[in-house]
Amino acid sequence: MDIYQHFRKDEHSFIDQVLSWKEQVERTFIPKLTDFLDPREQQIIEMLIGTNHDELKLYFNGGGVHSERKRAVIAPLYEEIEQDTYQLSLLQAKYQDKFVTLEHRDVMGAFLSLGVKRKKLGDILVKDGVIQIVTAQEIAFYVLTNLNSIKKANIEFGEKPFTSLIEVEKNWIEMDKTVSSLRLDAVLKEIYHISRKDAAEYIKRQYVKVNFKVVEEAKFPLQEGDLLSLRGKGRSKLVKINGQTKKEKWKLTVAILN
Repeated sequence: MDIYQHFRKDEHSFIDQVLSWKEQVERTFIPKLTDFLDPREQQIIEMLIGTNHDELKLYFNGGGVHSERKRAVIAPLYEEIEQDTYQLSLLQAKYQDKFVTLEHRDVMGAFLSLGVKRKKLGDILVKDGVIQIVTAQEIAFYVLTNLNSIKKANIEFGEKPFTSLIEVEKNWIEMDKTVSSLRLDAVLKEIYHISRKDAAEYIKRQYVKVNFKVVEEAKFPLQEGDLLSLRGKGRSKLVKINGQTKKEKWKLTVAILN
Protein backbone atom coordinates (compact mmCIF):
# COMPACT_ATOMS: atom_id res chain seq x y z
CA MET A 1 0.00 0.00 0.00
CA ASP A 2 1.28 3.45 -0.94
CA ILE A 3 1.57 5.36 2.34
CA TYR A 4 1.61 8.72 0.55
CA GLN A 5 -1.93 8.33 -0.79
CA HIS A 6 -3.33 9.25 2.62
CA PHE A 7 -1.52 12.60 2.72
CA ARG A 8 -1.29 15.80 0.69
CA LYS A 9 1.64 16.28 -1.64
CA ASP A 10 3.13 19.12 0.43
CA GLU A 11 3.30 16.75 3.42
CA HIS A 12 5.39 14.11 1.64
CA SER A 13 8.75 15.61 2.62
CA PHE A 14 7.76 15.58 6.31
CA ILE A 15 6.60 11.96 5.95
CA ASP A 16 10.00 11.05 4.50
CA GLN A 17 11.67 12.76 7.45
CA VAL A 18 9.56 10.88 10.00
CA LEU A 19 10.26 7.54 8.31
CA SER A 20 13.97 8.40 8.36
CA TRP A 21 13.81 9.13 12.11
CA LYS A 22 11.97 5.85 12.67
CA GLU A 23 14.58 3.86 10.74
CA GLN A 24 17.40 5.62 12.59
CA VAL A 25 16.00 4.73 16.02
CA GLU A 26 15.34 1.13 14.97
CA ARG A 27 18.92 0.85 13.70
CA THR A 28 20.82 2.65 16.48
CA PHE A 29 18.49 2.17 19.50
CA ILE A 30 19.16 5.85 20.31
CA PRO A 31 16.09 8.04 21.01
CA LYS A 32 15.31 10.81 18.51
CA LEU A 33 14.23 14.25 19.78
CA THR A 34 12.45 16.40 17.20
CA ASP A 35 12.03 20.15 16.98
CA PHE A 36 8.63 21.59 17.90
CA LEU A 37 5.80 20.14 15.82
CA ASP A 38 2.46 21.78 15.10
CA PRO A 39 -0.73 19.74 15.73
CA ARG A 40 -0.92 18.50 12.13
CA GLU A 41 2.68 17.27 12.23
CA GLN A 42 1.96 15.55 15.54
CA GLN A 43 -1.02 13.87 13.91
CA ILE A 44 1.11 12.67 11.00
CA ILE A 45 3.87 11.26 13.19
CA GLU A 46 1.27 9.43 15.28
CA MET A 47 -0.24 7.92 12.15
CA LEU A 48 3.18 6.75 10.92
CA ILE A 49 4.62 5.47 14.18
CA GLY A 50 1.61 5.16 16.45
CA THR A 51 1.51 4.73 20.20
CA ASN A 52 1.23 0.92 20.12
CA HIS A 53 4.32 0.11 18.05
CA ASP A 54 5.97 -3.25 18.77
CA GLU A 55 9.50 -1.85 19.10
CA LEU A 56 9.16 1.93 19.42
CA LYS A 57 7.32 4.35 21.64
CA LEU A 58 6.25 7.91 20.84
CA TYR A 59 6.12 10.72 23.37
CA PHE A 60 5.11 14.41 23.14
CA ASN A 61 5.82 17.34 25.43
CA GLY A 62 5.38 21.08 24.95
CA GLY A 63 5.91 22.14 28.54
CA GLY A 64 2.29 22.23 29.73
CA VAL A 65 -0.89 20.19 29.84
CA HIS A 66 -2.55 22.35 27.17
CA SER A 67 0.51 23.05 25.00
CA GLU A 68 -0.23 23.10 21.28
CA ARG A 69 3.27 22.94 19.78
CA LYS A 70 5.27 20.00 21.15
CA ARG A 71 8.58 18.23 20.73
CA ALA A 72 8.37 14.51 20.07
CA VAL A 73 10.64 11.73 21.24
CA ILE A 74 10.81 8.49 19.26
CA ALA A 75 12.46 5.90 21.49
CA PRO A 76 13.02 2.16 21.85
CA LEU A 77 10.20 0.56 23.84
CA TYR A 78 12.38 -0.07 26.92
CA GLU A 79 13.83 3.47 27.08
CA GLU A 80 12.77 5.60 30.05
CA ILE A 81 11.89 9.17 29.05
CA GLU A 82 12.10 11.96 31.61
CA GLN A 83 11.23 15.67 31.52
CA ASP A 84 14.85 16.62 30.78
CA THR A 85 14.78 14.46 27.64
CA TYR A 86 12.68 17.06 25.85
CA GLN A 87 15.24 19.85 26.43
CA LEU A 88 12.69 22.63 26.96
CA SER A 89 13.20 26.10 28.42
CA LEU A 90 10.56 28.52 29.67
CA LEU A 91 11.42 32.20 29.14
CA GLN A 92 9.42 34.99 30.74
CA ALA A 93 9.37 38.80 30.59
CA LYS A 94 7.07 41.52 31.88
CA TYR A 95 6.09 44.77 30.19
CA GLN A 96 3.90 47.78 30.99
CA ASP A 97 0.65 46.88 29.24
CA LYS A 98 -0.81 50.27 30.19
CA PHE A 99 1.60 51.98 27.81
CA VAL A 100 2.17 49.44 25.03
CA THR A 101 0.00 46.77 23.44
CA LEU A 102 1.75 43.56 22.46
CA GLU A 103 0.20 40.64 20.64
CA HIS A 104 1.31 37.13 19.80
CA ARG A 105 2.44 38.18 16.31
CA ASP A 106 4.61 41.00 17.74
CA VAL A 107 6.48 38.55 19.96
CA MET A 108 6.78 36.04 17.15
CA GLY A 109 8.15 38.67 14.80
CA ALA A 110 10.76 39.78 17.35
CA PHE A 111 12.00 36.22 17.81
CA LEU A 112 12.15 35.49 14.11
CA SER A 113 14.05 38.74 13.52
CA LEU A 114 16.86 37.25 15.60
CA GLY A 115 17.27 34.54 12.98
CA VAL A 116 15.60 31.97 15.24
CA LYS A 117 13.74 29.29 13.27
CA ARG A 118 10.05 28.80 14.06
CA LYS A 119 10.58 25.12 14.73
CA LYS A 120 12.75 26.03 17.74
CA LEU A 121 9.84 27.85 19.40
CA GLY A 122 6.95 26.27 21.22
CA ASP A 123 3.84 28.04 22.48
CA ILE A 124 3.83 31.80 23.04
CA LEU A 125 1.61 33.49 25.61
CA VAL A 126 1.05 37.25 25.85
CA LYS A 127 -1.34 38.18 28.63
CA ASP A 128 -1.76 40.91 31.27
CA GLY A 129 1.71 42.35 30.84
CA VAL A 130 3.44 38.96 30.83
CA ILE A 131 5.18 37.20 27.94
CA GLN A 132 5.99 33.52 28.19
CA ILE A 133 7.54 31.38 25.50
CA VAL A 134 8.70 27.80 25.47
CA THR A 135 11.89 27.32 23.48
CA ALA A 136 14.30 24.56 22.62
CA GLN A 137 16.99 24.54 25.31
CA GLU A 138 19.76 24.98 22.76
CA ILE A 139 18.62 28.49 21.78
CA ALA A 140 17.52 29.78 25.20
CA PHE A 141 20.79 31.53 26.07
CA TYR A 142 20.95 33.20 22.64
CA VAL A 143 17.42 34.55 23.09
CA LEU A 144 18.11 35.74 26.65
CA THR A 145 21.19 37.59 25.44
CA ASN A 146 19.83 39.16 22.28
CA LEU A 147 16.11 39.85 22.65
CA ASN A 148 15.72 43.09 24.61
CA SER A 149 12.89 44.93 22.87
CA ILE A 150 9.56 44.19 21.19
CA LYS A 151 7.90 47.07 19.32
CA LYS A 152 8.43 50.06 21.65
CA ALA A 153 8.73 48.01 24.82
CA ASN A 154 12.06 47.29 26.49
CA ILE A 155 12.07 43.64 27.46
CA GLU A 156 14.27 41.56 29.73
CA PHE A 157 13.68 37.84 29.58
CA GLY A 158 14.62 35.44 32.32
CA GLU A 159 14.42 31.66 32.57
CA LYS A 160 11.68 30.24 34.78
CA PRO A 161 10.81 26.75 36.05
CA PHE A 162 7.87 25.13 34.29
CA THR A 163 5.86 25.36 37.51
CA SER A 164 5.52 29.06 36.54
CA LEU A 165 3.93 28.26 33.17
CA ILE A 166 0.56 29.99 32.72
CA GLU A 167 -1.80 27.32 31.47
CA VAL A 168 -4.57 28.35 29.08
CA GLU A 169 -7.10 25.68 28.16
CA LYS A 170 -8.49 26.09 24.65
CA ASN A 171 -12.27 26.05 24.44
CA TRP A 172 -13.48 24.50 21.18
CA ILE A 173 -17.20 24.77 20.45
CA GLU A 174 -18.50 22.05 18.13
CA MET A 175 -21.42 22.41 15.75
CA ASP A 176 -22.86 20.67 12.71
CA LYS A 177 -22.82 22.31 9.29
CA THR A 178 -23.97 21.41 5.79
CA VAL A 179 -21.82 22.63 2.90
CA SER A 180 -22.16 22.47 -0.86
CA SER A 181 -18.64 21.07 -1.26
CA LEU A 182 -15.42 20.44 0.64
CA ARG A 183 -13.71 23.34 -1.14
CA LEU A 184 -11.98 25.77 1.19
CA ASP A 185 -14.15 28.74 0.18
CA ALA A 186 -17.38 26.79 0.71
CA VAL A 187 -16.38 25.61 4.19
CA LEU A 188 -15.10 29.06 5.23
CA LYS A 189 -18.45 30.54 4.16
CA GLU A 190 -20.38 28.31 6.55
CA ILE A 191 -18.00 28.40 9.51
CA TYR A 192 -17.44 32.15 9.57
CA HIS A 193 -20.85 33.28 8.23
CA ILE A 194 -19.42 35.19 5.30
CA SER A 195 -20.26 35.20 1.60
CA ARG A 196 -18.45 32.84 -0.71
CA LYS A 197 -17.14 35.86 -2.59
CA ASP A 198 -15.63 37.27 0.62
CA ALA A 199 -14.17 33.87 1.46
CA ALA A 200 -12.45 33.75 -1.94
CA GLU A 201 -11.14 37.28 -1.43
CA TYR A 202 -9.68 36.41 1.99
CA ILE A 203 -7.96 33.40 0.44
CA LYS A 204 -6.60 35.53 -2.41
CA ARG A 205 -5.18 38.03 0.11
CA GLN A 206 -3.39 35.19 1.93
CA TYR A 207 -5.46 35.67 5.09
CA VAL A 208 -6.32 31.96 5.32
CA LYS A 209 -4.20 29.10 6.63
CA VAL A 210 -4.86 25.37 6.55
CA ASN A 211 -2.75 23.38 8.99
CA PHE A 212 -0.63 26.49 9.69
CA LYS A 213 0.22 27.05 6.01
CA VAL A 214 -1.14 29.83 3.81
CA VAL A 215 -3.43 28.48 1.09
CA GLU A 216 -4.16 30.63 -1.95
CA GLU A 217 -6.61 28.42 -3.86
CA ALA A 218 -10.34 28.79 -3.18
CA LYS A 219 -10.90 25.28 -4.59
CA PHE A 220 -8.39 23.71 -2.15
CA PRO A 221 -10.03 20.44 -0.94
CA LEU A 222 -10.32 20.04 2.84
CA GLN A 223 -9.95 16.81 4.77
CA GLU A 224 -11.13 15.56 8.12
CA GLY A 225 -8.92 16.93 10.90
CA ASP A 226 -7.80 20.07 9.04
CA LEU A 227 -7.09 23.14 11.19
CA LEU A 228 -8.19 26.45 9.69
CA SER A 229 -7.53 30.07 10.55
CA LEU A 230 -8.89 33.29 9.07
CA ARG A 231 -7.04 36.44 10.02
CA GLY A 232 -9.13 38.60 12.33
CA LYS A 233 -11.84 35.97 12.72
CA GLY A 234 -10.11 33.21 14.65
CA ARG A 235 -9.43 29.53 14.29
CA SER A 236 -11.56 26.51 13.52
CA LYS A 237 -11.22 22.88 12.55
CA LEU A 238 -13.00 20.29 10.49
CA VAL A 239 -13.64 17.66 13.14
CA LYS A 240 -15.53 15.07 11.12
CA ILE A 241 -17.04 14.47 7.70
CA ASN A 242 -20.41 12.78 8.27
CA GLY A 243 -21.29 11.80 4.72
CA GLN A 244 -23.66 13.38 2.23
CA THR A 245 -27.32 14.35 2.16
CA LYS A 246 -29.79 13.16 -0.48
CA LYS A 247 -29.05 16.39 -2.33
CA GLU A 248 -25.33 15.51 -2.28
CA LYS A 249 -24.33 18.19 0.18
CA TRP A 250 -21.69 17.39 2.78
CA LYS A 251 -22.55 17.05 6.46
CA LEU A 252 -19.73 18.22 8.71
CA THR A 253 -18.92 18.54 12.37
CA VAL A 254 -16.77 21.64 12.83
CA ALA A 255 -15.36 23.41 15.88
CA ILE A 256 -14.58 27.06 16.51
CA LEU A 257 -12.02 28.24 19.04
CA ASN A 258 -13.86 30.45 21.51
